[in-house]
Amino acid sequence: MGDHKDNGINIDPAFVRALAELLDDTQLSEIEVEDGDRKVRVARNLTAAAAPVAYAPPSAAAAPAAATAPAPAAAAAAAAPAADSFADAVKSPMVGTAYLAPEPGAPNFAAVGSAVKAGDTILIIEAMKVMNPITAPTAGTLKAVHVENSQPVEFDQPLFTIG
Repeated sequence: MGDHKDNGINIDPAFVRALAELLDDTQLSEIEVEDGDRKVRVARNLTAAAAPVAYAPPSAAAAPAAATAPAPAAAAAAAAPAADSFADAVKSPMVGTAYLAPEPGAPNFAAVGSAVKAGDTILIIEAMKVMNPITAPTAGTLKAVHVENSQPVEFDQPLFTIG
């Protein structure tokens, strides 16, 4: 088969098939190749929906995995004190990845027990390649940091507590 003309661009069906096979081989959902004025994009629809990922707060993640689940009433009673302990926590305004330092190897923005002023950066959240500083809303002492460095965070997840 030769090249086909479509909208003024020469299209090589064998090349498009090769790109489609590359998608299958690499499990990619799309690929785009550009050569001068010619641009070819091949995409496929994924039929299986990805399972949603849920991240537990650090206190729940620290529980032993082999522990048996408590009765529903006991679980509700145990969850109430945990929720109260985060009542004064500053919560994440977005989904992203939390970083406690401005760059790898640098000291953290703030340490537990240190005095902070309103507006001081406590951590940053990377969302869509944008670094968003999360600042102290009030002056006080940094009582707790509820996330680890490089940890994925969800919207409204407790980040830190200032007292």
